[in-house]
Amino acid sequence: MKHLLSLEALSGADLRAILNRVADFKRNRTTHAKPLLGQTWALIFSKSSTRTRVSFEVGLRELGANVMFLNASDIQLGRGEPIKDTARVLGRMIHGAVIRTFAQSDVVDFAAYAKIPTVNALTDDEHPCQILTDIFTFEEQRGESITGKTVTFVGDAACNVPVSWLWAAARLGFTLRLAAPKAYWPDEAIVKRASAGSALPWSGYSADQVVERLSIGAGMLELLTDLNLAARQADLLYTDVWVSMGKESESTQRLKELTGYQINADLVKLAKPNALVMHCLPAYRGKEIDEATVEAHADTIFTEAENRLHTQKAIVAWLVE
Repeated sequence: MKHLLSLEALSGADLRAILNRVADFKRNRTTHAKPLLGQTWALIFSKSSTRTRVSFEVGLRELGANVMFLNASDIQLGRGEPIKDTARVLGRMIHGAVIRTFAQSDVVDFAAYAKIPTVNALTDDEHPCQILTDIFTFEEQRGESITGKTVTFVGDAACNVPVSWLWAAARLGFTLRLAAPKAYWPDEAIVKRASAGSALPWSGYSADQVVERLSIGAGMLELLTDLNLAARQADLLYTDVWVSMGKESESTQRLKELTGYQINADLVKLAKPNALVMHCLPAYRGKEIDEATVEAHADTIFTEAENRLHTQKAIVAWLVE
């Protein structure tokens, strides 16, 4: 049985198998097959959502499924029932689950005990559906593979979105630059796992280092504090919010320390002339990206949001084939 719990757990071939289906689902939205006909799938959400909830509800219905939305606070999970017990019950009643929650272990445990196809719709560790969508959008917009290209992420490089980008780079063979203060670089344990067998030495985050560059699987990872250096000749500039869900108590500190790590017109000029600008949304204009840049690249950003629907249909179809 297949699941999508993290990009780390998938091979490059798996990622390509999913990505290769997306265009067909988008092109034939009303006429494609309905592999979930007669099935019931549950959306189990502990974190609020707009794009994830709507895209999965619509997508699962378009694949033929009945859909149940279960807010964790409205079921026994919210009262402390172990995830493995909820999973054992639901696994006997439904055919698949999409989970958006805090702990990665909850998604992993649910899949193990429910024994039904399970999708990680976001955890604190990874956001795999978003990054698969972003890669499809890049390749759709540019008309070429992301392999061999340079993606620059600006802002909190330790959160779930850049970590999923890291694993995608390792599997699909592109360069990922993470531009952030060192305190917001990914956890060293993650980088060490990704760079296992690297020909380049891993020395850890020493006090005087501004740049780390190392191989990660088929790709490369560059960790930088210099925002302008990170943007030079990039094929894609990408950012996310500075204060992720669950980090609200750190808002004052984060806003202070990440100020300046913003995508704006001056930064875009340093990238390649045909570089794309993306944001997984919601965007806080004037913080991680300015108003003018959002509007200048709105077609790409909102196509990216739309593509969540088509990519997630491809993910689910791949799981149940």
